[in-house]
Amino acid sequence: MPLSRLAALHGVATSYSPSPGRTVPATDTAVVAALAALGVDASTPDAVRAALAAREAETRDRLLPPTVVCWGGRPPDALSALPEGTRLRITTEQGETRAEAGQLPPGVHALHATAPDGRTADVHLVVAPDRLPTPPGRSYGLLVQLYSLLSRRSWGMGDLGDLAELTAWAGRALGAGFIQVNPLHAAVPGTPTDPSPYRPSSRRFPDPVHLRIEDIPEFAYVDDRDRLRALLERAGRLRASVLDKDALIDRDAVWELKREALELIREVPLGPGRRAAYADFLAEEGEALEDHVTWCALAEVHGPEWQRWPVGLRDPRSPQTARARRELMDRVDFHSRLAWLTDAQLATAQRSARDAGMPVGLVHDLAVGVHPGGADAWAQQEYYAAGMSVGAPPDAFNARGQDWGLPPWRPDRLAASGYAPYRHLLRALFRYTGALRIDHVMGLFRLWWIPQGQPPTEGTYVRYDAEAMLAVLTLEASRAGALVIGEDLGTVEPGVRETLQERGVLGTSVLWFERDWEGDGRPLPPERWRADCLATATTHDLPPTASRLTGDHVELRGRLGLLTGALTDERAAASAETGEWLAFFARLGLLRGSGSAVSEEAEIQAVHRFLLRTPARMVGIWLPDAVGDRRPQNLPGTWDQYPNWRLPVADAAGRPMTLEELAASPRLHALLDVVRARAGDVRARAGEDGGGRPRR
Repeated sequence: MPLSRLAALHGVATSYSPSPGRTVPATDTAVVAALAALGVDASTPDAVRAALAAREAETRDRLLPPTVVCWGGRPPDALSALPEGTRLRITTEQGETRAEAGQLPPGVHALHATAPDGRTADVHLVVAPDRLPTPPGRSYGLLVQLYSLLSRRSWGMGDLGDLAELTAWAGRALGAGFIQVNPLHAAVPGTPTDPSPYRPSSRRFPDPVHLRIEDIPEFAYVDDRDRLRALLERAGRLRASVLDKDALIDRDAVWELKREALELIREVPLGPGRRAAYADFLAEEGEALEDHVTWCALAEVHGPEWQRWPVGLRDPRSPQTARARRELMDRVDFHSRLAWLTDAQLATAQRSARDAGMPVGLVHDLAVGVHPGGADAWAQQEYYAAGMSVGAPPDAFNARGQDWGLPPWRPDRLAASGYAPYRHLLRALFRYTGALRIDHVMGLFRLWWIPQGQPPTEGTYVRYDAEAMLAVLTLEASRAGALVIGEDLGTVEPGVRETLQERGVLGTSVLWFERDWEGDGRPLPPERWRADCLATATTHDLPPTASRLTGDHVELRGRLGLLTGALTDERAAASAETGEWLAFFARLGLLRGSGSAVSEEAEIQAVHRFLLRTPARMVGIWLPDAVGDRRPQNLPGTWDQYPNWRLPVADAAGRPMTLEELAASPRLHALLDVVRARAGDVRARAGEDGGGRPRR
């Protein structure tokens, strides 16, 4: 069919396989809508035929694709298909000119090709190392949602000062190798602000709500001490309401206080050195920062959804926007200053981790996409598919599919730009991280596009150039000396995990999902786990381990009406699942005690003994698990029925715990003693030193 051929030429799928041996066709409506979002008219049979002829002619006449990949400095395969006698001219990032593609330095270079018949091509040449950096030996670390980690110095939610404190303590006192946190991207302001860190305004810039106000050098020189003292008192009451009065974390209230304090701090003149550092930051970030802070300033006046702004302001390059930027220069500078301060405190947190001996340090999280009304979607409109949203098709776990409300990048525009917005995003994040976790890493290969206003069942997959996406990722991570962890849970297209592993991207393995799915379906023995992964017992989207072991997660979902079956059946199934795992731990000698004498704490210790028995290069401990917290941070499928993203870390009784109390917790230290002892045994048996090299 012409529509199927046209769709295939643009990377739009006309069917998908939710499970082996089963194929589901995509609707013509979904295919036509996806093509329209790519600038292709397929609304009528005549339009399809015209678009197909144009695409086939373009493909036939094109010398090279807009972006070409070169691995390890070797000439790319695409060049071998050029007509004999084609002349090349390559201008490297360093400004050198070459006539051959072999042994080029890593980077994104400009390639000009001239064929004997007069055809020419100007394309981007991505030269990347063959693989990402390898983890420096085996390590374990802590996983935590930063907002949930309050200290006695926090202003109602965890901040970057708390993060620096956590890294210093975990590295020095616990021997941890890394700390993984939730995305710290800038949120879309509003009342109330969406508390989810996975639907940000910008992924490029962090959110100043995470600032530790007292750590800003100019804080000490604020003139209005009375007003500042009043803010500190209000912050103390806000903190106490969360820690002592069972209140939820109120991001909006925290930001209101911090913004007022930051306005006062901004009145303090910068010293010459600080002023020079600020100027360097502005110059380095350039237009991307200018766009971001212009959006922030305009949002203060017109609201946070740019689609509702006056027409002239909806275009970041319009004369009206330029005029508004000049008129709002004071607010533009304010938001620029906040971006600079937040960037500096993130860098300080990573230095704290490295100074504490962590081989990796901070592991930051990259969300799948951005809010359609936010700064990135406004500033980079040409790169986003208008009228489309990212989600997931129906599967065995969600019969209705999922719509995440995030506009997808256009693969054609990315390729034409040499993946410029993607490169700049990665470069910004790698500046202050030892590793990057990529949420839904399968999105480097394809994403499920849903026409706005349609249910997720009416979507279809759109493919990206995975080789180019991986090459850019490998290039930028290698430049930073950072690791990459891909969240590859759920349904994964065949070959994706193998391709990611080939390039050095670590996977994500969660204990309860690791079963012998190709055999008897029983728990997968530890020696059969993959080594190239981050192994954990849970994630922010799953029940804490104590909740799973006790069955509390079933009761919670039952109370909220989220169960698909009868409560008694779900309770029995969950009990059988955990019972099977516990019996497995007992057979392996990992579970101390017997029968009813085995405590929940001992079971959690057994879970982590098991994780350390796998060959996983990184083992993550969900920090709330260390103190028996039973409340999930996020309960998928809920909005206002459950306080997602607003709970502080708590003990087994649900009492919030400060960072200081966590550091002194006997239960936490007992678990970490188990982990450290097991990690030491593994290293000794493997004959490794601390860097993962064989002893000689």
